Amino acid sequence: MTEQRRLAAIVSADVAGYSRLMGRDESGTLAALKAIRQEVVDPAIAKHGGRIVKTTGDGLLLEFPSVVNAVRCAIEVQTAMADRGAEIAEDRRFALRIGINLGDIIVEGDDIFGDGVNVAARLQEIAPAGGICISSRVHDDVRDRLDTAFDDGGTQALKNIARPIQVWRWHPGLTALPEPVPAPTALPLPDKPSIAVLPFQNISGDPEQEYFVDGLVEDIITSLSRFKSLFVIARNSTFTYKGKAVDIREAGQQLGVRYVLEGSVRKAANRLRINGQLIDVSTGGHLWADHFDGVLEDVFDLQDRVTSSVVGTIAPKLERAETERALRKPPESLDAYDCFLRGMAHYHLFTRNDMPVARQFFHRATDLDPAYAAAYGLGSWCVSVCQANGWLSDPQREVPDAVELARRAVAIGLDDPLALVTGAATLATLAGELDSAIAYVDRALVLNPNLALAWSVSGWGRVYLGEHVDAITRLERAIRLSPLDLLAHHFYTGMGWAHLFAGRYDEAASWARKAALEKPDWAPTARVETIACALSGRTLEAQKALARLLAITPDLRLSNTRMSSAWRREKDRALYMEGLRLAGLPE
Repeated sequence: MTEQRRLAAIVSADVAGYSRLMGRDESGTLAALKAIRQEVVDPAIAKHGGRIVKTTGDGLLLEFPSVVNAVRCAIEVQTAMADRGAEIAEDRRFALRIGINLGDIIVEGDDIFGDGVNVAARLQEIAPAGGICISSRVHDDVRDRLDTAFDDGGTQALKNIARPIQVWRWHPGLTALPEPVPAPTALPLPDKPSIAVLPFQNISGDPEQEYFVDGLVEDIITSLSRFKSLFVIARNSTFTYKGKAVDIREAGQQLGVRYVLEGSVRKAANRLRINGQLIDVSTGGHLWADHFDGVLEDVFDLQDRVTSSVVGTIAPKLERAETERALRKPPESLDAYDCFLRGMAHYHLFTRNDMPVARQFFHRATDLDPAYAAAYGLGSWCVSVCQANGWLSDPQREVPDAVELARRAVAIGLDDPLALVTGAATLATLAGELDSAIAYVDRALVLNPNLALAWSVSGWGRVYLGEHVDAITRLERAIRLSPLDLLAHHFYTGMGWAHLFAGRYDEAASWARKAALEKPDWAPTARVETIACALSGRTLEAQKALARLLAITPDLRLSNTRMSSAWRREKDRALYMEGLRLAGLPE
């Protein structure tokens, strides 16, 4: 059964010092807590449209469809609690701690689970007695909608939460915003994700390493500039901050960017450690942080490897952050880029119902901007994915339309690597134009050698040609560049096909299972596992994989199965059909 998910505001609350109160007067504490629930808490929850998920002694877990109403409810409760406790001795006073987060939740019956819930619980733990602690996602949504001030609590490492969280705190007395202080003039943000790479700090104590540190930053700036989807500040502007103590938010405003990458380099003997962190200027929150170690034998090789790792990792992080930002905008204010990002969000949900929505958003993006090459490419690629899964309602019409979108993408986007790659993938699979598709992908790699998807599609192209060793090398490069990519299933499935046709059936099945963990509903992953298990004699596993394949594409039969004309080698086609036949696919 498909798990149910939804975006919600989660409120976690408990009584500060509850054990002390119970130890002092158990009956009185329980009676007082019941009265607070009946007179203060429950009416506020109902008033603001919330739902009590569960109670745990002195604790409450609440869900609200509106994050603004969740915060309003919490402030109303805490204000009432402060008034209620004003005449009560401090050692007998009830004080609530409340944490609020906005996140994706898993719904099981009346209960909710997930990282969004865990973060709310951890925020509650660090909230002051009588106060509220909220995440930066909540603050972003309410700061312009409520006449309420929040104190910046900085970035906090929360227990059992992998990433640091930017937090904001409220306490009684902050119900009105302070008088605004004139802010320094900030440059307007571009209409696409913008980033500045500040000079990295040389903390090795060796002035001779300055050339390496500066060269590394210049390489990162150059490589990021190859992403047509990014607005990257030039080196001459960012290097004015070299050697200075920098306030990240102030630098971001002065440079007119949403994101800043900063870092440091430390040398010990002949080893180097390079640290980097990506910061959202609007919140001060960290989107990514990591370190890279290397030996100082070939400086330029180390520079290249670090640059590729940094760029390959943060480009998808920027895409995710921008997608989340676009999803928070009201539909009537969406521009072409926002529509593109929403299309990507629905594509990544990867369901039969979300793919048409993704296609609609890509179509809307090209209506708003007829020269938006990447939107044509992604729109065509959605059709290719749907065709592989049997999700097209009218293939006779939709496939030619997708091919036309792909042709438009590569024609308009000759300098846009993403448009070239997605358009090429469609031309290869739906039109069988493999040679021209490979040429377009090769051009994309010249334009941006750090685009992981380009290496993946290039690897698939070599699989189609029967050049399996080369295909594996290219797909490994994609995985190395972006190991946590939202399109990792594409990388892994390509590896599965390459190993399958190279006769390494166990490896093929392993890669297919890894891909299925990312996207369980993509038919090609099930095809690889089915065929690999059947050809290696693992009949029971092949039958299980076939059952999963038929659950995705119930009409699939040997008689209506065909491989795209992109597959060049007849022996690969024969192996494909033989594997399905051995697995038990009906005629």
